[in-house]
Amino acid sequence: MPTLEFIRSEIERMRAQIGRQRKEILQLQRAGIGTASAEALLSRMQAKVDLLVAQRDEMKKVEPREARTRVLGGRKW
Repeated sequence: MPTLEFIRSEIERMRAQIGRQRKEILQLQRAGIGTASAEALLSRMQAKVDLLVAQRDEMKKVEPREARTRVLGGRKW
């Protein structure tokens, strides 16, 4: 089973990838090229992210309170 940290990094990576994909779709639309297949891929990617977010939320509920790290200001580098 993947760790909570792995799921978080995967969500972050996929969100960046979705952003790049959206920019490419806009470029294709401006050029007048069909984007139906690219938009279908984008919706599948977004669905995968939604599943990962739900999985992350479930893991956060189950994780013991004292095992959670408290970091002020965000990420652990």
